[in-house]
Amino acid sequence: MKNLVLIFLISSLMLACKNDKKTETQETVIESEDGITAKQKDGLTLLKGEFVYYADAAVLQTHAEVYAVVIDAKMHELDNLVKKYKQDATDMIPVEIRGKITPKPKDEEGWPYRVEIKEILNVYQPDPKDNNVIKLEN
Repeated sequence: MKNLVLIFLISSLMLACKNDKKTETQETVIESEDGITAKQKDGLTLLKGEFVYYADAAVLQTHAEVYAVVIDAKMHELDNLVKKYKQDATDMIPVEIRGKITPKPKDEEGWPYRVEIKEILNVYQPDPKDNNVIKLEN
């Protein structure tokens, strides 16, 4: 009886596995002698999080930190890309960027760090299941 159950489990696991062939894009990565790529030497950081620009304030919230986003042409470019996914002006849209992180000046209010967007990698459609919105109504 145990052998029959074991055979059934193994066969169901084998049938459940898919042989998906993914098409991968090949990017030529040139490493220097110390094993560091050119993108790793440019001082930029890869950040994945949710972006919002509202009332002259731009914020990027990652899983670990919240960053003020420097308002410049690149930030406006990202804002134009996320507008097609927004239902409300305050919706946060998942993005992937590369940017330069700097501490905020001591005399400035806001988040402890800010990021200047240098490269926009991806803008994702928000998952409708992640409905983390709190709305106050009278």
